[in-house]
Amino acid sequence: MAENLPYSTSVGTLEKMLDKIKMASAPERFTQDFIGTKLSMKGGTANACIPLLKKMGFVASDGSPTDLYREYRNPAKSKVAVGTAFRKLYARLYEMNEYVHDASEQDVLGLIVECTGNEHDSPVTKYTLATFNMLRKRADFDTEENVIEVLDNHVLNQPNQIDFNIPQQSAQQGRGINLSYTINLNLPATKDIEVFNAIFKSLKEHLLEE
Repeated sequence: MAENLPYSTSVGTLEKMLDKIKMASAPERFTQDFIGTKLSMKGGTANACIPLLKKMGFVASDGSPTDLYREYRNPAKSKVAVGTAFRKLYARLYEMNEYVHDASEQDVLGLIVECTGNEHDSPVTKYTLATFNMLRKRADFDTEENVIEVLDNHVLNQPNQIDFNIPQQSAQQGRGINLSYTINLNLPATKDIEVFNAIFKSLKEHLLEE
């Protein structure tokens, strides 16, 4: 069954708004008045960005900025926040290709057409592809992938444990012995994504690549 994908009819306006959000103080409510007064962006195309920001997880249903919105304003976390929002926004495309963010433009176009049922050259298809391309160039997917399971399990707010199953390894000579083992990793309760980045980086360097 065909499904709709989020898009902006004015990608340039959305990109400009994302830049301005970084500079302006976070409001209590992300409203049209905030856009017009604090971001100095007036008109229907600017106001039309609000629903997409909600779908990205930057703005809550009541208009309040989310934690992801605040993380985006932090230069050290901005690209990772966009990566998280991107995965939320295009969850359906990730079901079709788990590495869709690295796919060629032609392959992405094919997936959009397959998903939505729209024509290749329809305005909606063009807007969808343009929105997709603009957001993915602003995102960090390598870092975000390291913590995506952590985010899904809500361990940013509470301690949790992850089990890593290491593939079997066999001896090179003789009859050999097949071995496998599991690592139980207790994760701290924190909202600092850099903590998780450091944990997974160390794990990869010292254990997973042995």
